[in-house]
Amino acid sequence: MKTSIGFLGAGKMAEGILAAAAAVKGFNASRVTMAEKSPERARYMEKKYGVRTTASAAEAAKAADVLVLAVKPQDVASVAAETKPYMDGGKLLISIAAGKTTAVLRKAFGTKARIVRVMPNLALVAKEGMSAIAGAKNATEEDIAFAERLLGAAGKTVRLPEKAFDAVTALSGSGPAFYAYMEQAMADAGRELGLPAAAAALLARQTMFGTAAYLRATGANCDDFIAAVCSKGGTTAAGMKALSARGAFRKTVSATLKAAAERSAELAKV
Repeated sequence: MKTSIGFLGAGKMAEGILAAAAAVKGFNASRVTMAEKSPERARYMEKKYGVRTTASAAEAAKAADVLVLAVKPQDVASVAAETKPYMDGGKLLISIAAGKTTAVLRKAFGTKARIVRVMPNLALVAKEGMSAIAGAKNATEEDIAFAERLLGAAGKTVRLPEKAFDAVTALSGSGPAFYAYMEQAMADAGRELGLPAAAAALLARQTMFGTAAYLRATGANCDDFIAAVCSKGGTTAAGMKALSARGAFRKTVSATLKAAAERSAELAKV
């Protein structure tokens, strides 16, 4: 990797991206600078990945060709104020800051900055992330392709128009929490049926993981898969009848994603 990268923030998401990139052939840790104010966290990143760290966002911006904005949304303004003087040369800024539109980012970091907005999820820590990518008007094809390579090392990517990002935030950004909620509900139900807690948790987790792995590996249609598992008059059919009664489950899922999308739209206005 010949491009020098500066991370503005060194939290879990930034570490997930870095860890995935570090596994790619040609990665050069000496060309990565991470801005992190916590000395303990900075030492951890230096020791584990061999990158350079600094407490100064400006220093990280000055040293890098590409910047990855990985701070909390409420910290974007202060980080932008510190780094804006180094963006006049038209550096590429890849932002994973939740809710911050490219318009907001261009105003904060300057109109010369080439901006690519990404909505990833926490699964990238396990190299199984899902990241939606949208470029600002001045982002080049090469800029977007670079973001795809960087985030693609940590999972899957998809290009979408920025107007779709509230829906993306609801489905894949917040989705891991909803998925985990379903897993926990299944484990809890297993315990209610008399299973030991550890066994119920293992059965639920491996069932969720295995099903997702099967569907991805085979490309099977979900409805076809359900039909194949549901023997007529069998246990799965009985369970599916209860699950789909009056469409309550689908309505709950729809309402869940709608609430998350609406909140995403609200936060974008802050």
